[in-house]
Amino acid sequence: MNKKDLSNAIRFLSLDAVEKAKSGHPGAPMGMADIAYVLWSKFLKHNPSNPKWLNRDRFVLSNGHGSMLLYSLLHLSGYKLTIEDIKNFRQLHSLTPGHPECDITPGVETTTGPLGQGLANAVGMAIAEKSLSNEFNKPGLELINHHTYVFAGDGCLMEGISHEACSLAGTLGLNKLILIYDMNNISIDGDTSLAFTENIKKRFESYGWNVIDKVDGHDFKSIEKSISQAKKEKLKPTIICMKTTIGYGSPNKQGTSGIHGAPLGKDEVELTRKNLNWTYPPFEIPKSVYKEWDYQDKGKLLELAWNKKLATYKIKYPKLYSELQRRLKNKLPAQVDKNIYKLIESNSKSMATRKSSQVVLEKIGPIIPELIGGSADLKESNLVFWPESKAITKKDFSGKYLHYGVREFAMCAINNGIFLHGGFRPYASTFLIFSEYAKNAIRMSALMHLPVIYVFTHDSIGLGEDGPTHQAVEQLSTLRVIPGMSVWRPADVTETALSWKSSLDKLSGPSSLILTRQTLPELKRSKNQIESIQKGGYAIYDCGKKIDAVIISSGSELHICIEAAENLYKKGISVRVISMPCMEQFMIQPKSYRDKILPPKIENVLAVEAGIGVCWDKFIGKRGSKIVMESFGLSAPGQEALTYFGFTKNNIIKSIKKLIKTNG
Repeated sequence: MNKKDLSNAIRFLSLDAVEKAKSGHPGAPMGMADIAYVLWSKFLKHNPSNPKWLNRDRFVLSNGHGSMLLYSLLHLSGYKLTIEDIKNFRQLHSLTPGHPECDITPGVETTTGPLGQGLANAVGMAIAEKSLSNEFNKPGLELINHHTYVFAGDGCLMEGISHEACSLAGTLGLNKLILIYDMNNISIDGDTSLAFTENIKKRFESYGWNVIDKVDGHDFKSIEKSISQAKKEKLKPTIICMKTTIGYGSPNKQGTSGIHGAPLGKDEVELTRKNLNWTYPPFEIPKSVYKEWDYQDKGKLLELAWNKKLATYKIKYPKLYSELQRRLKNKLPAQVDKNIYKLIESNSKSMATRKSSQVVLEKIGPIIPELIGGSADLKESNLVFWPESKAITKKDFSGKYLHYGVREFAMCAINNGIFLHGGFRPYASTFLIFSEYAKNAIRMSALMHLPVIYVFTHDSIGLGEDGPTHQAVEQLSTLRVIPGMSVWRPADVTETALSWKSSLDKLSGPSSLILTRQTLPELKRSKNQIESIQKGGYAIYDCGKKIDAVIISSGSELHICIEAAENLYKKGISVRVISMPCMEQFMIQPKSYRDKILPPKIENVLAVEAGIGVCWDKFIGKRGSKIVMESFGLSAPGQEALTYFGFTKNNIIKSIKKLIKTNG
């Protein structure tokens, strides 16, 4: 059979699907079809019958707009993606959405589309592979031994995240990471020379990568030779620079920006069929082509051989086998909860909640070997490095702490890739204000329902002298409005410990821990109150059955609210104080519980939080009030800044009295 027919099957499935949908990006699939054919038929180790087989090679399409390339590959090689699914490209509730989504389509490793992030995800997968293999492989029984392949285009390499991620990949020597760069020199605006003229070879050599340059992306022998060469590299990640023609085969549009993101049109489709000698009507693939492409039998044999190795491993290393299975199922060790509650019972010290978090990690980190992560060059500030932490280095991958450097965006996208690989619970940390640098990767965690944990410290104007450039005000709200995100802002060690527990228990969607720089007192609670913390909101202070007003707060302002309520009680005003460490968790509780904690009939409700307060409106009602930030902060010692903006006991007392007077 003519090999071009095998790659042309990708081209015509792609352009016909785009044509039918009247929407999509045919250029990249047509241009990369030859590379994809060689990689998937000659090198990629996978099993269409079990897309989640642990030891499969990972394939990431970072230039996710070319999704029909991936859908064509999955369909042709035997995944559960039918020709009807291909025909339904970009239609409501189809298995072939506009950009690949890992929780929708079998065989899709990660959700891609925002350029550069798929590449960073692939770096995370390669880190996970290397760490897991270091931990579990034994001589002659290498359970974890696979490559991560990623396709990326000019757009991916223009995005700043590609610099961050690829720089770290070189530093860590991720030799099983192979980046195939589609050098078609076309972007939406036109030729890439308009804005992108750097020397990619020198750039990646400076990162410490192995560079294979000047490969003809339409010559099967050259493609195969370059990938074979890349797989032999033992010390560095590899980039293969493949020169291709975007929209290859289209007589009038190939090599132009016009074919990047729009259907070819009926006439050009017919001309392309004639040009490539493809005689079949839309969505018809000859049986001979399907037969050559079908990888189901080969994939089953690959996994069968691996399962035999796994059976031997289970006999020889039963403890390691059980540990690996536990981690792949995302089951925490039973000791975690015991250690958390033991800490709560024994602690009475006042400390910043960033320090509280470190105290928690000291108790649980050593017994959760799957906990992997680090901070963006803020080890001594974020305090996610505990005494038993050990850093991962190029020469030693036995640690679990990652020095991400000042790379917030890549850090978070890499963590997404680490979780997607399997076997780990990743966390990432930086100042809350710098969550802005990483916001789209954080959003992708939520979109993919990944239980990644974010630890954000220096949470408000309370951090002080660094001023408004570093003082977070709107970031709490921007995190809270991300669908599926749980935002925890604890007030002391007890709430911090249970925030960590809730974040670890959550297996669908990310969590953010919002922590202070300033010291906070440890608050007194009953056993029942402690048990209610994980419900997201609970009454921490009450003055009997009568309730004249309610104060809702979180984090560093909570203890001031309690002090105000105590003072008001002496003056005959009975105030309930609600601690709301996690709005999202509170809102999923039964209405009966929510109404018990925040009675609907009470109109005198005051919310107090040192951040922009739009998220509190649903709790205070039309007649309630807020003490929140309505501007950026200012440079001053933390307590002075808080006082200036009204986060004081006296201002809270004044506000409650005003509410009661106004509402009668």
